[in-house]
Amino acid sequence: MRRKIPSTAALVAFESAARHQSFTKAAEELALTQSAVCRQIASLEAFLGIELFRRTRRGVMLTEDGLSYSRRIAAQLDAVERDTLAVMGQQGGTSLELAVVPTFATQWLLPRLKDFQRLHPEVTVNLTNRTRPFLFADTEFDAALYFGDADWPGTRASFLMRENPLPVCSPELIAPHVQLDARPIAARQIAALPLLQQSTRPYAWRQWFGSLGLQVEGDLRGPRYELFSMLAQAAMHGMGVALIPPLMIQRELAEGRLVVPLQHALQLSDKAYYLVIPERKLELAALRAFRDWLAEEARLFRNEAGLQ
Repeated sequence: MRRKIPSTAALVAFESAARHQSFTKAAEELALTQSAVCRQIASLEAFLGIELFRRTRRGVMLTEDGLSYSRRIAAQLDAVERDTLAVMGQQGGTSLELAVVPTFATQWLLPRLKDFQRLHPEVTVNLTNRTRPFLFADTEFDAALYFGDADWPGTRASFLMRENPLPVCSPELIAPHVQLDARPIAARQIAALPLLQQSTRPYAWRQWFGSLGLQVEGDLRGPRYELFSMLAQAAMHGMGVALIPPLMIQRELAEGRLVVPLQHALQLSDKAYYLVIPERKLELAALRAFRDWLAEEARLFRNEAGLQ
């Protein structure tokens, strides 16, 4: 059955005119005459059976239907352009689309990814930030690097590593308050400092204090940041103490820009980093190769770092 899809040229003209709120500027952008743009949009309105623009003496304005349609069409045209550029860039190779939690991807995956590219030069790995779960059916992602539990319906999860975050802060912040050789004192004095929170781990500080047998009033208070990279920057600037996995801040710790006031890691047994693959894509050769390589890299890292 023939698809109910209007002319691509009409859609492109409409998207440009809607973005500029001007037929004249759309014509300049598309290297067309203004009358050609008008004809394309008129044909689109006839196809849809609705008015997309309201013509006035001062120019054109989107109708409510036009505004709604323009948002949807803009997103779809962007997707078509991305897919087209991806195919043009592959040159006969294969690409993998990965959703990743950003700081883990930046600090741990990217420094190692060149080794995968050396082993599999025919595979291009594209990374897009996603901090929360999503439905694979609604996206073009082939897999996700995800922090949480392994319960993601319709997928197969491969364990990579746990976080084991430690409290970290700038040396200037902690020096006047904490004696680093006194564990109980240090924990209670950390509680008196500003606690930097992570929005995706809202109970991290409560769990950390609880693992030391402490109940701390105000352990949920403090500014919230979504990414570990934001927490690290705030901690380095003396804004408070943050719970961050050492694997995310190895350079900052080595250079002394961040210090660990108390060597007590939070161990969350129910959550970890996983590579999550939808079951319908398990047979993709490139994805299997990436999964196997990533699992081995994670195993080597766990052994070197003494992680579970």
